[in-house]
Amino acid sequence: MAYKKMWGTSDFEFGKPLGKGRFGAVYLAREKKTHFILALKVIFKSALEKAQLEHQLRREIEILSHLRHPNILRMYNYFHDQSRIFLMLEYAPKGELYKELQKQKRFDDIRTATYMEEIADALMYCHAQKVIHRDIKPENLLLGLRGELKLADFGWSVHAPSLRRTTLCGTTDYLAPEMIEGSPHNENVDVWCVGVLCYECLAGYAPFEAPTRIETFKRIKEVDFEFPPWVSDGARDLISKILNRTPSVRLPLKEIIVHPWVKTKSRRILPPVYNQE
Repeated sequence: MAYKKMWGTSDFEFGKPLGKGRFGAVYLAREKKTHFILALKVIFKSALEKAQLEHQLRREIEILSHLRHPNILRMYNYFHDQSRIFLMLEYAPKGELYKELQKQKRFDDIRTATYMEEIADALMYCHAQKVIHRDIKPENLLLGLRGELKLADFGWSVHAPSLRRTTLCGTTDYLAPEMIEGSPHNENVDVWCVGVLCYECLAGYAPFEAPTRIETFKRIKEVDFEFPPWVSDGARDLISKILNRTPSVRLPLKEIIVHPWVKTKSRRILPPVYNQE
């Protein structure tokens, strides 16, 4: 699908809806000529304008069109008509990690460690491209045909030449302490999210969960969390090294990948990308 062409809705057969969002929906689609299966994200321009998020979408398109990594959802192309914008995205047949986690309640060490290696690799690639994702959470992680992780939804991400930001965005449970405080932040906010994700996969709930946003923020700022008894020592060691209040002291992504617990438990199918400099 690399050839240059002006795409339009008439090029596709639309299938079932895969998800609904604030600004539109995602549909399974098939390109009529090649029968290539993909996901079409339909966004209504009016809704986007009303929320004043056109620049955010433009940024997402700009970022996604350049990213090529087996654990990042591919964007093949985009087109628009009078009222809508269409993103042609890779189809992830196994759906959202979030739904899978709800169904299974929690994941075992092998599955979680595999996800940790995949996401750390994908984020190392992003950071090398000067992209911070800033909104890593189970809802933004999809699963490919073989169950491999696909990082999606770069709506909050930043193509940050300065790699220093102060906006508060992302999801409450996954916000890093420096973001809550409005201090400048860098790619270490993504590293923090990897720790929260690892905990949530193994425990079945987020580490700083609390009845109110204020209480959650308080717990995050104090790094106040406890492990349920079933979490193994290796996983505890990894999570504790990532969830450090001081961004520069958090375990770097390349060390997450070689952490003994990840190394012994991960069953990643794909060869790593991070060392192919």
